[in-house]
Amino acid sequence: MSNEYDVVILGGGTGGYVAAIRASQLGMKVAIVEKENLGGTCLHRGCIPTKALLRSAEVYQQTKRANEFGIEMQNITLNFSKIQERKSSIIAKLHSGIKGLMKKNKIDVYHGFGRILGPSIFSPLPGTISIEHDDGKDNTILIPKNVIIATGSKPKILPGLDNDGNHVLNSDEILSINQLPKSIVIIGAGVIGVEWASMLSDFNVRVTLVEYLDRILPNEDEEIAKQVEKSLSEKGVKVIKEMKIIPETLEENKDIGIMAEQNGEKIRLEAEKILVSVGRTANINNIGLENTEINIENSYIQTNKFYQTKESHIYAIGDVIGGMQLAHVASHEGIVAINHIADKQPLPINYDQVPSCVYSNPEIASIGLTEKEARDQGFTIKVGKFPFSAIGKALVYGETEGFAKIISDKKTDDILGVHLVGPHVTDLISEASLAKLLDATAWEIGQTIHPHPTLSEVIGESALAVEGFQIHG
Repeated sequence: MSNEYDVVILGGGTGGYVAAIRASQLGMKVAIVEKENLGGTCLHRGCIPTKALLRSAEVYQQTKRANEFGIEMQNITLNFSKIQERKSSIIAKLHSGIKGLMKKNKIDVYHGFGRILGPSIFSPLPGTISIEHDDGKDNTILIPKNVIIATGSKPKILPGLDNDGNHVLNSDEILSINQLPKSIVIIGAGVIGVEWASMLSDFNVRVTLVEYLDRILPNEDEEIAKQVEKSLSEKGVKVIKEMKIIPETLEENKDIGIMAEQNGEKIRLEAEKILVSVGRTANINNIGLENTEINIENSYIQTNKFYQTKESHIYAIGDVIGGMQLAHVASHEGIVAINHIADKQPLPINYDQVPSCVYSNPEIASIGLTEKEARDQGFTIKVGKFPFSAIGKALVYGETEGFAKIISDKKTDDILGVHLVGPHVTDLISEASLAKLLDATAWEIGQTIHPHPTLSEVIGESALAVEGFQIHG
């Protein structure tokens, strides 16, 4: 393989490999440097494995309710090793598919740790890539015209509370456990913490969910967060808010204990394991940024709206630039970056048009502003809400929990935000994404004919409810 490329991408996660495919489609010679497996965190330690486990938890709970549907079952058991095998087989199949896409698109893949070099005999500009190999081979040198940094992120640590991979785990390590604990304390009630609390509770684990702030899911609409907290509590999850963990009090025996403080009162928490889910931090250490003029703020790479860094031929996308740390966001950022390199005059991403999802049970999906954000930004708003309990398909499914909520600008009728909690809402949110892209009004969604019986009717009814014209409520 020649070592000169139009684009070299550091990182073969979702953002990196999608960018590589787009570059190949535009006729560029492209390479990916990846130190682990193609697919990155999303495929191997995030989106896919957690959703596979969540699906098993959902099926387990549905099976326990089979009598409600007239199906009599006895001796329902949970085989966690088979659940883990299924998760692994899904990952392997998708990983194989990505490798096939690299071959199909003639993308060179280098396995090793890539580092950006400064100006050298290879190039007068920083950006030459040196690849260190695990097998001790001499470094491989790649000479690109452009570089995209897509090295992703890793779980944050809680200062003073060291992960031991046994009693104290992060969201990567817990994916590999061989058996379910009887009890767990989850520190952090953001997306990752809530998903794990929901899943483990459905697997019959005794869960305590601890949050430093005064609410769970701080980035979601407040009504959505309250509904999810109610649902978790009804499952048996003990949700404790405004609680600060005291890391130095950790005691490890057969079970573990740790002290926490709430409203000036110290409380001892005990469980078999602790999961630390306090966010993620960018993978930027040792990748050679010190050899460039690239700006770093709050541990994230700074870029313009086309993902160029201060070094105009070096771009950065995905988790390393902060913002919405979502796989689908990284993919689209990668496409924009490649289109900019190719002088295709791409439009910048409008992040108000990006949906986000939480795959707990019930699911959560949202796009745009929350009600509080809309009011804080000075909008006079109209709100339409509609419950799943009034939707025929939800009754058929036996999943009536939750609602849809649409927030509109009273002056212009523009949709400001759509928020869903309930069955399969992570699939339903795409209609709201299209509506936001097309600058639709709630009236236009309400005039759209939604087939009956479907769960999608909840969006049509909530859109009508903005003006008080809902039919079934």
